[in-house]
Parts: sequence; C-alpha cells; structure tokens
Amino acid sequence: MNANTQVLELNVEGRQVDEAVLSLFHTLLFHRSTGKFHYKNDNTYAVGTIGFQDVDCDFIDFTYVRCSSEQLDRSIRREVSGFCEAIRAPDAPPSGQVALEFYQRKRGRWPFATESIPWEVWTLRVNVVSLNNEHERQIWREKVGESLGERLLRITDTLNRHDYIPSPPNQSDIDYIYDTNYPDVQPFLFKVNYTVSAPSNPSTTTTIKKLLKDTLAL
Repeated sequence: MNANTQVLELNVEGRQVDEAVLSLFHTLLFHRSTGKFHYKNDNTYAVGTIGFQDVDCDFIDFTYVRCSSEQLDRSIRREVSGFCEAIRAPDAPPSGQVALEFYQRKRGRWPFATESIPWEVWTLRVNVVSLNNEHERQIWREKVGESLGERLLRITDTLNRHDYIPSPPNQSDIDYIYDTNYPDVQPFLFKVNYTVSAPSNPSTTTTIKKLLKDTLAL
C-alpha cells in the first residue's frame, strides 16, 4: 500500500511553533476521528457523536476547531512537545520537520509480529524566523494566521477527495484500525515523528529572509 503523502511548509517565530503545529494536526485529527463505535454484534454497530470546540491562538491571529476531547488534546500536545522544544533550543538549527502519520495494523503470520502500515502521512516543514521588536511580531502574527488559513483550505480540499481510508472493521479488528483508548472519541491509529536539521537547500535561508523582509515592509 502506498501512503497518501502531503507536505506543508510553515515560517513561524519560535513562540508560534506549538500553536501552528497543533492547529494543523488537530484539524487533521478532527477529520480523521469518529465517535465511539457501539457494537450490537461483530459487524453491526452504531457510531456516537464527536464534540468539537473553537481554539483561539495566543501568538497567532488564528482560530481553529478541534475535537473536544481533553485526553486527545493532551496526547497530541505530548507527541509534538519534543519537536517544539528541539527546534527552539538555543543551539538548534532554524528548521525541521514533524509528521503526523495515520496507520493500520496487520496481523502477522506466526512467528512474525503485527505489522504497522501507514496509509496517510502529513509532514510539516517548519522554519523558525527571528524578529527584532513587538511591532514586527504584530505584523508577523497576522501573516502566519493568513498562512495557516491557506494551509487549512488545502487540508480540507485534500481530505474531501475520495482517497483511501480504512473500512469500518468488525469488532474483533477495531484495535487494528482505531485507537480505542479515548473515552469520548475514536481517532484512526496515529503517531508523530520529527527531525530538526539545517535547511538542505542553501537558497532556503535566503528565501525565508526575503519573505520576512517583504512582509515586515508592508
């Protein structure tokens, strides 16, 4: 199976990293979650509802929607915290990438272990910019808000296509498709991976500096 792979790029200030990543990952999880399955027998079930809530960012002019599951929120925050801390470290390179991967498990024939097969991967390439004063930060928080809005539209457009998603499973197979550990929501199985490194393309740094200069000159 070839995973559907999407790449998005973000230019943010250090203090905006958490909110930028969480806003997009929460959006993806909202669309890649269901209510809890309540099985009547092995292949007949009813699906519960998903609660949702608006989240206003503190350092970006942006509001997004997430599942109103505190446990899921804590889980995804914990998953991305390592990346956010690494990219903001004093000696860290100014860029990195963090990926949200949706996968399903496949039973392996004895004596082989269960296999995890990714079916959708969203990678965020994050570049951290440095600003000099509060005036620049105010301009930049608006710019980042507009940028996140554009990426949100791309996400929803992509998710509305008829690409592959796992079929609803029988009760005996539900843990191979969904994470059933949450009491109020049922996301597809997911995990987060990240790396922090210097830009692979020397022109990337120049492009970011030019974008920053043009934005602040408005």
